[in-house]
This record gives sequence, structure tokens and C-alpha cells, in this order.
Amino acid sequence: MMIDIKNLHKSFNSHKVLNGVDLQLEKGTTLVVIGRSGCGKSVMLKHIVGILKPDEGEILVDGMPLSLMDDIKLNGIRNKIGLVFQGGALFDSLNVAENVGFRMIEHSEKPDYEAINVKVKEALKLVDLSGIEKLMPAELSGGMKKRVSLARAICTNPEIILYDEPTTGLDPINADGINDLIRSLHDKIKVTAIVVTHDMKSAYKIADRIAMMYQGRIITQGTPEEIQASKDPVVYQFINGLAKGPITETEDVFGAKSFP
Repeated sequence: MMIDIKNLHKSFNSHKVLNGVDLQLEKGTTLVVIGRSGCGKSVMLKHIVGILKPDEGEILVDGMPLSLMDDIKLNGIRNKIGLVFQGGALFDSLNVAENVGFRMIEHSEKPDYEAINVKVKEALKLVDLSGIEKLMPAELSGGMKKRVSLARAICTNPEIILYDEPTTGLDPINADGINDLIRSLHDKIKVTAIVVTHDMKSAYKIADRIAMMYQGRIITQGTPEEIQASKDPVVYQFINGLAKGPITETEDVFGAKSFP
């Protein structure tokens, strides 16, 4: 397994956010994690990169437990991971090239700017944004900012990419373009990915597997087809955007109960 999460628990000020998360992700797979706001999806991502430490449980990345690592080893794991934030998180004072190459510059004692420039151009080409290196973030549309954020994530050749709501705030056309890019990168560079999203259209399009988080734990997972056909009331309610789950065998369309 590229990522193996075992019995993960996390609380903030006595409020339980993660309540025994178990989740495994095979190398080269795109896993989409769905669930209502506040159920712990983004908190789980922060544990994978070691930003947060669990109260209980363990995370293994490429077979290595994060809890046993010192800062040097943890930074080595982080270098394998690319992050795409919900808002893009570009530095307003840096141009596109400086944003995309930022991590390579910051993690080098003597940066090879010529080599970094080549990598930046390659990353921008992969997200269909060649030639915009000198533009500032303020000159970019929302969709372009998302693509630049994605270029920054792949510039260091990560083995894993974590996406936190990559299509939030985008119109349907731009959102679909980001979905196409995520799928294309999966096919081109064989990256392992976890995508947190509320957008079921995105989930069905990009996922190899979908996992649903509810009340701080994973309650079900499967292929997009299996999730789409689920009759679990919680899953059904979420994926169909309903206030109520499917009618059960003991409840008619008016809500009246029948008993054996």
C-alpha cells in the first residue's frame, strides 16, 4: 500500500473529529473521499503530510510509519507528496514561475535556476499553461490559479498528490477542465492521489475508488459504480443531495411504518 491509515483518532478541545479512520490506498490509484463539511476529510489529509499528529492510530506512507520519523525523515516523506489547496494558495508577490518553482528553490541550498526553469516550463505545459511564467496571480482567472497550483504540486515529481476540494469556486466548465487534468496526470505520470471533494460529478469522473467519511470514520468504499448503486441511507442521501435516504422496506412513500 502507498498509504495505509489505521484506526486514526483526532480531537480538538474535546471535540472528536476523527473517530477511527481505516483507509488503504494502492500505488497508482486515485481515491476520492466524499462526505459532509466538518466530517474530518481535510483533517485526515493534514495527518498524511504530518502537519497534525494523531491522538491514536498510525499512518504508513510507502510502508513507513510517520510516528517513528524524526523531522529529517518526515521531510523526506513530504518531498514525495504534492499538495493542491482549496484556494490555490499562490503567493501574491511572486509570479507564476516563482510560485511553481518555489518548493524546489526553498529546499535547495544552492538552487540550479536553469534546471528549475526547465521543470517549471514542463509542469506548466502539463496543465496547458505554457507561456504565462511572468504573469502575477492577480492577472489569472480562478481556473488558471487552480492549474498553476497543480503545476506547483507536480513540479517536484511527487509520488503522491493530495487534492483538497480542487474544483471549489469554479464554474462547471472550468471545474470539468480540472477534472480532466487530474485524470490526465494520473494516466501520464502514474501518480497516486487522494481527492477530497463534495462534487459527485467530479468524483465519478476521476476516481478509481470512492470512500465516504461520516462522523469521523470511513463508512463505505468501492468503485464509482458501486457507490452510485449504494442503498445505504447515509450514502444515498449524500450522493443524491437529498434531505433523506431511500425508502426502506418498512416505510412507504408517505413515511408510514409497517411492522411484521
